[in-house]
Amino acid sequence: SHSFPHTFGSRKDVPCLIPCAIDQDPYFRMTRDVAPRLGCPKPSLIFSTFFPALQGAKTKMSSSDPTSSIFLTDTPAQIKKKVNKYAFSGGRDTVEDHRKYGGDITVDIAYQYLTFFLEDDEKLAQIKEDYSSGKMLSGEIKKELISVIQPLVAEHQERRKLVSDEVVKKFMTPRKLEFPGLNN
Repeated sequence: SHSFPHTFGSRKDVPCLIPCAIDQDPYFRMTRDVAPRLGCPKPSLIFSTFFPALQGAKTKMSSSDPTSSIFLTDTPAQIKKKVNKYAFSGGRDTVEDHRKYGGDITVDIAYQYLTFFLEDDEKLAQIKEDYSSGKMLSGEIKKELISVIQPLVAEHQERRKLVSDEVVKKFMTPRKLEFPGLNN
């Protein structure tokens, strides 16, 4: 590959795997159609799912709107405030209606975020059942999300403190990589 000579040497048969979001699909469909005509292999894709903005799936996250997302630099207090105040709820207008009809997990941002960050699938299934049935209220599902997100962000912040300019330079320096079974 011309792009990664230190990694792949003179090999020209290295396949390309591209992570992207679904909004990029038209461009990669075109690339897959054109690549063979140019004598190149078709790229393969891994589609990623977007995190919805805190205000709901019909809005967009923006670095210029600090209330639209949870940032990796947010404090525990900021995370709590953002989730409680800005995370769109799939709950009903009144507690009585919510208890009777349940919450809508398809639009509830706290639930959507839990699908990404809660590691315990059984607990997630229970939350889904409890929230959808009305047993769990919007404030309770938001509290659950806060308890999951705050430690993740705090751990990231602690690890980030360990990254020095020297570590970044070492990581970014082009170098030959050795892969067993891959002849360079």
